[in-house]
Amino acid sequence: MQLNDNLGHLTYCTNIHAGETWAEIFDGIRKHLPAVKAEFSPNVPLGLGLRLSAAAGESLCDPEIFGKFEVFLKEGDYYIFTLNGFPYGTFHGQPIKEGAYRPDWSDPARLTYTNTLAEHLVKWLPDGMEGSISTVPGTYKSWVAGSDGPKIISAIGDNIVRHVAHLVGIKAATDKTINLALEPEPCCLIETIEETVSFFQEHLFCDHAVSLLSELTGLNIDEAVAAMQTHVGVCYDVCHAAVEFENAQESLDALKEAGIKISKFQLSSALRIASVGEDTKAQLDAMNEPVYLHQVVENRNGDITRFSDLPDALAIIDAAQGAEWRIHFHVPIFLEEMQGLGTTQQFLKEVLAIHKASPLTEQLEVETYTWDVLPEKYRRSGLSASIARELAWVRDELVS
Repeated sequence: MQLNDNLGHLTYCTNIHAGETWAEIFDGIRKHLPAVKAEFSPNVPLGLGLRLSAAAGESLCDPEIFGKFEVFLKEGDYYIFTLNGFPYGTFHGQPIKEGAYRPDWSDPARLTYTNTLAEHLVKWLPDGMEGSISTVPGTYKSWVAGSDGPKIISAIGDNIVRHVAHLVGIKAATDKTINLALEPEPCCLIETIEETVSFFQEHLFCDHAVSLLSELTGLNIDEAVAAMQTHVGVCYDVCHAAVEFENAQESLDALKEAGIKISKFQLSSALRIASVGEDTKAQLDAMNEPVYLHQVVENRNGDITRFSDLPDALAIIDAAQGAEWRIHFHVPIFLEEMQGLGTTQQFLKEVLAIHKASPLTEQLEVETYTWDVLPEKYRRSGLSASIARELAWVRDELVS
């Protein structure tokens, strides 16, 4: 829904709902979205952050299938302004871990998939709104650690530019603007805001990238510079930034100073252990699940250590006593603590307060995709009611 005072449009991401085929995804939406709208925005249109796998995106190329979904959107008073194009394939029900980043942006399959998503989004996008597609932050960092790393990173930059060229073409044909939103994440090619700024400067805002975009589109150099800043930005996932021990104000200022658009905020919260102790391992046992990658960042008096997954951190827990851990595990944003552990809700409150004082984006998307792997006692309220509660919590933080 659209919030007042130019605070933007608030929605949730449907990667919460299990499903990879379009039929499965649509079933989840039909099951939960009407109940969420009835609880959260019964009298005003509700926006939707739609997650589409590659297979689902291909299915929607069928005019009949696409048309049936458009009828559903119109009859339900829903609209779409952002897509989650991060997980290409399976995202629920089986171990995914670092597979969530495949194919990465060095692979033409990622480019083709994201181009298809843009073709769909432009048809749903309301007049006067920009659209966004959140995506993998280049690749998984360890995949570019070898001698071929620079070559792979160069290919990543070039494929992103090729997608921007596609978005330029969409803009010329429809007068609608879509931007690609790279999503910094722990243990990925771009994980910190400092690394994000460096990647943009070295691979997207550089002379080579601008010249390539000019060549692909026929834009002159000045026009290509402007197009790059218009059509590629950042999805600022608040959970990820909190896990990285970012300073909320400083990190947002750094993006602004570098001319990097904040395409959308993904509103999310992580687990936080203020001081690892004797009970920490037992407290985390219920959260040590096999499906998703749960990166851990340790802070000991300013010294940062990163672990690619929770089991790696637990293996050295005796040496971690007294340090602070933040764990990439999306937890309900309305909880200050969970399973006897803290959360990074306070960091989320800081980001929302900054946005309330001076809006930074028109897109706000709640993204707690881990409901089906949370301990059972946190799932008793039902998924639709929990989603509506998260949305209401954000609204109350912003408009109260």
